[in-house]
Amino acid sequence: MASTRDFLFEIGVEEMPSAPLNNAVKQLKVLVAKGLDEAGLSHEDVRIVSSPRRLAALVSDVAEATEEIHSVLRGPSAKIAFDADGNPTKAAEGFARKNGLTAAELIRREDTDGTEYVFAEQNIPSEPAAPMLARMAEAVIAQIEWPNYRSQRWGAEHATFVRPVRWICCLFGDDVVEVRYADVVSGRTTRGHRVLSPGEHEVACPAVYEQVLESAHVLSAERREGVIREGIAQVEAELGVHVDTPAKVFDEVVNLCEWPTVLVGHFDEEFLAVPSEIICESMLSNQRYFPTYDAQGNLTRAFVVVSNADPAVSETVIDGNERVVRARLYDAKFFYDEDLKIDLEEFRSRLAKVGFQKKLGTMLQKSERMEDLALAIAREARIGADAASDAQRAAHLAKADLVSSAVVEFTSQQGVMGGYYAAAAGEAPEVAAAIRDHYRPRFAGDALPEGTAGCIVAVADKLDTIAGMFAIGEPPTGSKDPFALRRSAIGVLNILRDRLGCGYEALVDAALDAYAEQGLEFDKAEVAASVCAFIKGRMEQMARDEKIAPDTVAAVSAGSVTTPAHYFELAHALEHARSNDRAAFENLATAYARAAHLADASVGCEVDEALLGDAERVLLEAIDAAEASVTSALSAQDFPGVISALAALREPIDAFFDEVMVMDEDERLRANRLALLNRFAAVFSGIADLGVMARK
Repeated sequence: MASTRDFLFEIGVEEMPSAPLNNAVKQLKVLVAKGLDEAGLSHEDVRIVSSPRRLAALVSDVAEATEEIHSVLRGPSAKIAFDADGNPTKAAEGFARKNGLTAAELIRREDTDGTEYVFAEQNIPSEPAAPMLARMAEAVIAQIEWPNYRSQRWGAEHATFVRPVRWICCLFGDDVVEVRYADVVSGRTTRGHRVLSPGEHEVACPAVYEQVLESAHVLSAERREGVIREGIAQVEAELGVHVDTPAKVFDEVVNLCEWPTVLVGHFDEEFLAVPSEIICESMLSNQRYFPTYDAQGNLTRAFVVVSNADPAVSETVIDGNERVVRARLYDAKFFYDEDLKIDLEEFRSRLAKVGFQKKLGTMLQKSERMEDLALAIAREARIGADAASDAQRAAHLAKADLVSSAVVEFTSQQGVMGGYYAAAAGEAPEVAAAIRDHYRPRFAGDALPEGTAGCIVAVADKLDTIAGMFAIGEPPTGSKDPFALRRSAIGVLNILRDRLGCGYEALVDAALDAYAEQGLEFDKAEVAASVCAFIKGRMEQMARDEKIAPDTVAAVSAGSVTTPAHYFELAHALEHARSNDRAAFENLATAYARAAHLADASVGCEVDEALLGDAERVLLEAIDAAEASVTSALSAQDFPGVISALAALREPIDAFFDEVMVMDEDERLRANRLALLNRFAAVFSGIADLGVMARK
């Protein structure tokens, strides 16, 4: 085996934005590993070191050369490879070409089976690693992609990168690997922190690379994260606060510094009177400051800054950041104060000039549809008059804050600011809460609206959008879902399942009726069927995501139980029944499948008891009992009870098929037995198609 060395490949650049840096880190690891594998160079782990100014790959134990290879491949028999005159046939030429040879270079010899074949024998010599590493490194730089970011060009060449490449450090053991890219030639030096350790720093070999970086005040991403978390923990302990570090912002901050220092600043007391949501968004999104909260969950004046400057000037850094945040928060306070001077109804009237969707009208029209739909949902869910009234009022005002100054500036706070304005205007707390919560759930795992009114308005909002987009023929297609209809459908289903307890079919009709009343033309029956099928499809996917077996999902979906809460209860009851006694359940499923296959609707369900034998009579009695039990259990929404009632039919149906010839030559007996099977299958009708769960 060839000797090995460690390999270092560092791309030094001007400061990169955080998002593309994260993406490039993932790419670099894959590209370097793939490049080494394709070159035939054995290696161990590929480790990535990154900072705003560098992307580096450290690879341990890279072979100094490729292995020498002697390959022997057997081709067609000599009789097929050559004609009677000894000339190569197309078979020989094709085999030779496939292996990079000519037909004349093929070798003929007898194999172990006594037959003469042609062979392609090749000796591939060993190649040194250094030139291959140089080519790979140059290719990797060019192959890194920067989605959503425009690459830059510098110097006289046309090569590009997300930011100009300023240096390349490429070492194979102690030796420099010559890499050229856009007028930059590799060496054995890296560069340190711009302020604390400016200039070049020599790297003797890959093993000391990270030590050199740290001595030059540059930490790896893992070390930077550790330092920041330790600093935040110290702040929390000293001040008795909780520092809010949203993952996305935290990851960005890690990638904005090379030598992090955790500092604490304070904003003015007056800003605590402003809704905390816009204060925090201003700090997080604009400045990447982390807000702090006291033990009661109230926002405090302290905020955390992660500095990349010289720790010796921390006081100056804090003062500068406090000046910046003061200006930002004055803007937020001004927007909020000015919004409070305007009546919510005035805001709502301005929605007439805000488009919802070109074919679906304005946001004011959407608001009007939501009002009507909210009442329909309240009726369907059998909500009391007070909650229904709160929901209607909340739906009336839900979109008013979209034209407020605060929401125009901080778009993610739509709904939240509306809740504040509603409360300030004297609206009922339930109304304000519903306005605040009606966008929930915004994403997978997000909380549902807290109150009943909020749940109703949330369903009205989401269902209106789904129905409208289907009505104009723009449902989601493939990966395209610009209006997030799939996410909205899942949100509707979760709310109906966990909070409101009603179905969605009648609500879809109500949503489409609202569009029809506003003059939109469409085939209501066709669109309603499409919307319901779409929502049902989301429900099936949710069930599969909950680890419910696909055949169970298919069985329940074939029935008429579509109310989300009942659908999932039934699915789980079927799963439990199968896991509790698999053999008995599968026997029942198989018997149902057989009965459903033999059932003949033309003979009806009327059974002549005078023609029944013992096994038939026992089955009929069991069917009568099961019908009563199923009806009672369904009325009580007792789905385990439904499954138990169906399970009681297993033994009678097994005995029936064991003892009775269904397709008897006697036409009267045959018809009577088919009618009995129709009765049997009818017990399952509308519940589930157990046939799809039968043993295959």
